[in-house]
Amino acid sequence: MQSRRQTLQRSAAVAGLLASAGFPQFAHAAFNKNAFEAKAIQDAVKAAGGASLIESKDVTLTAPDIAENGAVVPMGISTALTGVKHLLLLVEKNPLALVAIFQSNESLENNFLTRAKMGQTSDVYAVAIMADGKALWAKKEVKVTLGGCGG
Repeated sequence: MQSRRQTLQRSAAVAGLLASAGFPQFAHAAFNKNAFEAKAIQDAVKAAGGASLIESKDVTLTAPDIAENGAVVPMGISTALTGVKHLLLLVEKNPLALVAIFQSNESLENNFLTRAKMGQTSDVYAVAIMADGKALWAKKEVKVTLGGCGG
């Protein structure tokens, strides 16, 4: 049986090997700076590779009707569609619209959950960007009783 110290040492060694093999470069390449710096929903979708937005019942957004604390608003996106390239969660009235982007492929079940900050009541969008560039979306208004963006 391994001690905690041995487990930590081996974990550090594996992390070092991954770092030397360029693993952080792959993670950095996945970061889309233009999408995360976009202030408007359409600009973020475009930067993530989507064309015009099309409302769809095939994209499901999970979010509360009322968020008592805007600093930690649970939200999720899911779809059973095939050909999904990216899944995005966006908050319309946040200073920067894009909250999360999930890369997808055919071997994944497209069901992701996260938590986001919301400064005020706003529409929240779930967008599935398809391989052909279509951007399918669903939205929901989330009322925030206590803002979470420093307000």
